[in-house]
Amino acid sequence: MTEPRHIIWYSCGAASAVMAKRVLKDHPEALVVYCETRSEHEDNERFLHDCEEWWGKNVTRLHSTRFEDTWDVWTRERYLSGVAGAPCSRALKFRVRLEFQLPTDIHYFGYTFDGNDKRRAKNFQNNHPELAIHYPLIEAKITKAGTLATLQRAGIDLPAMYLLGFHNNNCIPCPKAESPRYWARMRHFFPAQFWRIACIARKLNVRLCKIDGERAFIDDIPADHPMTDPIQPACDFACAEMEAELA
Repeated sequence: MTEPRHIIWYSCGAASAVMAKRVLKDHPEALVVYCETRSEHEDNERFLHDCEEWWGKNVTRLHSTRFEDTWDVWTRERYLSGVAGAPCSRALKFRVRLEFQLPTDIHYFGYTFDGNDKRRAKNFQNNHPELAIHYPLIEAKITKAGTLATLQRAGIDLPAMYLLGFHNNNCIPCPKAESPRYWARMRHFFPAQFWRIACIARKLNVRLCKIDGERAFIDDIPADHPMTDPIQPACDFACAEMEAELA
């Protein structure tokens, strides 16, 4: 009988990078797998290579055979985000993962101990009861700020999106974001991508953000609207304990 594969789902974010380091210590044979969207910051290539050197492990890259990037998905599907989620996630990550995974695989995801991530992890587990899933960072009570601090102390420069004040190293832009603060920061640092998706949203009549609890078009966000506050790297006892285990 073939041994089950250990699959580390890497996203080019700080959390999944630290999670991978932790899992590889116990399972050096594990595969680190990355579903490329081709719509992320160009600095991700540098960060990915830095992580490969840190782990001593190469990343297995997957990509959709149907869509080129997120813009291709939105244009052809004529859908950005809504109650059914985002088509880009389904086309470029979910379907790609389904084509790669085997029924016997053991999956590792980089959700952190932060409240929203714990809720997302629980929902994912409930939606996929057929999968063997582990959340190493939640089990170790490691927060997003803790993963940023761990990378810094490992001598790895943080991905550019964190340095620009974004809370996640997602695609540019991410239509699942509802915060006007996120969109104000996106407009400030990536005006071309902001106005491109704002135009698509108008054509499709999609109000991507919420202002004072009401749905709104992102190009209605006031020019002086405050932007998201950056996450400051911070390592608590749980983070220091994990680093000692990895040493």
